[in-house]
Amino acid sequence: MAVCDKCGLPEDLCVCEEIVKESMRVKITLDKRRFGKYATVIQGLDGRDIDLKELSSLLKAKCACGGTIKDNVIELQGDHKEKVKEILQTIGYSSGLIDVK
Repeated sequence: MAVCDKCGLPEDLCVCEEIVKESMRVKITLDKRRFGKYATVIQGLDGRDIDLKELSSLLKAKCACGGTIKDNVIELQGDHKEKVKEILQTIGYSSGLIDVK
């Protein structure tokens, strides 16, 4: 059985990612792109502690849109600020540390 290097618990009981989620400050902004299109930008996520690819896939599926990951920033096509905030809160991010602008 594998053991987590950070907390010392078995990997199936590891709580490192949950602790990181609760203390991470996330910034959600809206960016206007070419041709009048909008993109929702989620910043402040640390790719070393959280699986950004998995989080991005979840957000894209829940918002029914496309998107990408660039330099630890998730970009979603369209205006999804409030929906992203709700999704992040339901998966364990602290609502007080999520800034929507």
